Amino acid sequence: MTQLSVIACLLLVGLCGCSGSEPRPAWQDDGAPERSISPEQVLDAVPRPDPILRAGNTSPYEVSGVEYTVLASASGYREEGVASWYGTKFHGRKTSNGEDYDLYLATAAHRSLPIPSYVRVTNLDNGKTMVVRVNDRGPFHPERLIDLSYGAAVRLGFVDRGTAPVRVEALDIAGVDDRRESGADYRYLQLGAFASPAAADSLRAAVAEVVPVPVTVSPVEMAGKRLSRVRVGPLKDGRQLSEVRELLLARGFNPGQPLP
Repeated sequence: MTQLSVIACLLLVGLCGCSGSEPRPAWQDDGAPERSISPEQVLDAVPRPDPILRAGNTSPYEVSGVEYTVLASASGYREEGVASWYGTKFHGRKTSNGEDYDLYLATAAHRSLPIPSYVRVTNLDNGKTMVVRVNDRGPFHPERLIDLSYGAAVRLGFVDRGTAPVRVEALDIAGVDDRRESGADYRYLQLGAFASPAAADSLRAAVAEVVPVPVTVSPVEMAGKRLSRVRVGPLKDGRQLSEVRELLLARGFNPGQPLP
């Protein structure tokens, strides 16, 4: 176990959370991975109108004799408290909604926010901020507000300390409720995937000056490589997709085929 792992374990001992339908056991065996990463390698989660499914959203639910209730909506949620992080012990295991936990991605566990939700987390000690996707339950400790992935803790600058005071604010996605109910097909235009996060962000900035819709960078695995993908969207319908595509082509960009 690395020195960083030992520090994390000592700071986080006694914490527990929930992976899948089972409470996460004590943190004594958890820690940081051998392959460290820089803050620049951890990209913000990209808000999108994900459907709120039954998986991970049973309410009320009980852990260690304590009952918790899931909020009907994340809209307007804002709270300050202490963040912790979880790492290698849960890497590759199922989160509460059945996804595989990836300690390098911008994800989080929360006791009451609907899964999935997108929140902006700000480290109140250093002002660093980022967007994460809530896809797990926890931390089930009265002194903790949110459990962040190892990658998010690196990005926010508290991975060595183990905990940090944070502000958590839910992001409202315009029209998300209507789109969830209608079952509409959300479409994106991909502009490229890059090994260099800086190259991806440069393209994102250039395209954002041209189109009137969101342009985002998100991590993606291709042929065993971790790349930074640049996408335009979501686009509300086929007409908007065609208009944005024509605009991009006219400005010299080369959008790929539409993505769901």
